[in-house]
Amino acid sequence: MNTSLLYPRVTATRRVVSLDGMWKFQFDPKQEGVAAGWTAGLPDACSMPVPSSFCDIFTDKDSREYTGDFWYETDFLVPGEWKGREVVIRFGSVTHKARVFLNGVEICSHVGGFLPFNAVVTDAVKYNEVNHLAVLANNELSETMLPCGLTQTLSNGKKVSAPYFDFYNYAGIQRPVKLLCLPKESVVDYEVKFALNGADADVDYTVKTTGDGCVGVELLDAEGKLVAESCGKTGKLHVKDAKLWNVHASYLYKIVIKIWNGDDVVDEYYDTLGIRTFEVKGDKLLLNGKHVYLRGFGKHEDSDIRGRGLDLVTVKRDYECLKWVGANCFRTSHYPYAEEMYYMADEEGFLIIDETTAVGCMESTMNFLAANQGTGKKAGFFEKETTPQLLAHHREVLHDMITRDKNHASVIAWSILNEPQCTSVGTEDYFKNLFDYAHELDVQKRPRTYAIVMMSLPNTSRGQQFADIISLNRYYGWYAMGGTGIVDAEAAFRKEMDGWNQVRNGRPVIFTEYGADTLSSEHKLPSVMWSQEYQNEYLEMNNRVFDSYDFVQGELMWNFADFQTTEGIMRVNGNKKGAFTRQRQPKDVAYVLKNRWEKLPVDYKGDK
Repeated sequence: MNTSLLYPRVTATRRVVSLDGMWKFQFDPKQEGVAAGWTAGLPDACSMPVPSSFCDIFTDKDSREYTGDFWYETDFLVPGEWKGREVVIRFGSVTHKARVFLNGVEICSHVGGFLPFNAVVTDAVKYNEVNHLAVLANNELSETMLPCGLTQTLSNGKKVSAPYFDFYNYAGIQRPVKLLCLPKESVVDYEVKFALNGADADVDYTVKTTGDGCVGVELLDAEGKLVAESCGKTGKLHVKDAKLWNVHASYLYKIVIKIWNGDDVVDEYYDTLGIRTFEVKGDKLLLNGKHVYLRGFGKHEDSDIRGRGLDLVTVKRDYECLKWVGANCFRTSHYPYAEEMYYMADEEGFLIIDETTAVGCMESTMNFLAANQGTGKKAGFFEKETTPQLLAHHREVLHDMITRDKNHASVIAWSILNEPQCTSVGTEDYFKNLFDYAHELDVQKRPRTYAIVMMSLPNTSRGQQFADIISLNRYYGWYAMGGTGIVDAEAAFRKEMDGWNQVRNGRPVIFTEYGADTLSSEHKLPSVMWSQEYQNEYLEMNNRVFDSYDFVQGELMWNFADFQTTEGIMRVNGNKKGAFTRQRQPKDVAYVLKNRWEKLPVDYKGDK
């Protein structure tokens, strides 16, 4: 039961109760809570909203920057009529480690702060009574878990996070917590793949359950009319005159899976389903067999006060801004997002490049300035004694991400790493293991990619041969040759693109990052770096390069909106490369993007 990552649904056989709200919260810097009996109650707790990041809620710096153990607790009642069924507590995410205690008994533990996990509490709950739930969490960073970093200790004894990545290490119970009541025999997973046959479509499915009951599968259209059905844990649904899911023209069917015992329904689960195909063919990206050019952003789950905590108002606003600016795609940089983000992408018809938490896989807190990446002088990040431990965790994250997200029509590709050290010999074995594993896990065989750091060049990037799509993070005119040097930047950029053309072997290239920091208040005539005028000029230069190469099949600007980072001399209270401010208001560059993207045809650079 604890391996099921299905999104919680209320059906005739399932119950879902939200445990979100105000929980009790306490730091545990001495790691004394377990021995001191805090599982039964926190001695000096404050209130804390769930879901949220705890960091920006506090007004003192020690609390905001806290690194180490911390606790959450709440009470809930389990109805007596749930006896004889499975009772599960589902956490959308706890960053980065969690131990779960119910009524003083440890139920489970989990490592990885950006994917859900289940605590099966069937044998530990008290029915028709109050149950006490305690969660011991930890937000320390290391080189054996993702995202990578270190935990350091200051002279005053306080721990601090030292991330190898350029975004803030927000922590807490950042996504919803649900109490589930499920049948003993239940659906735990399903997967689908599609084939288009003229006007019709075939949906091949596989269902996993906890028992041997008879499985039936139905497909309903948007009006609730039955359009196809089949029996068995594997089968085919033939859909006549199929309505395909498309960019900004999504059509969602409803798949209903039932387990039968004679005439009785043992379990029922449903989900939304968009029928579509996506593939790389030559240097083109094909959605339903038709060429599509990607335009959009890298993003972050990041907003004022809430940090990385799920906030549906912000999610909705983000999609409205994405539609307004003419985008059709985004990358979940640099971790899998909350499930609600994917379901809304399914509904709105947006394309998603789904990325694991493998960011910071290089020894640098300023990975965007890691100039050693192309020289080969430094020991390889994937050639350490601890590499097998990191790889095992990376495989777990990749498995859970694909298991959770594989049925979303919006998800078109898997991004397996962001800006890793990829110039040393050990890179190839590490990458091959993961790229092969992703292909094995995904029945739809989506294309695989990773974001290549700027200093990894065509003749030095050892991992690029495993990617189905070459994804480049490039900052010519910002981190290299900025300001008046932008003329030289464009020439250097074109020289590198000519190099990639020699090694791409017919594959498409997309840009998963390009951008320039800009203060929304800064104007300067003539332009200087950090002004809005310079951001526009930088963008126009990049557009000229993109338009010069037919094999460039996408442009995802960095970043959608300004976001919080660790404080430092390179950042003015965060990364300011957003087309929108952190409050989701447009900068001047948003209008430049809107003007460009709304004019580009859907099949820009397609076959003539």
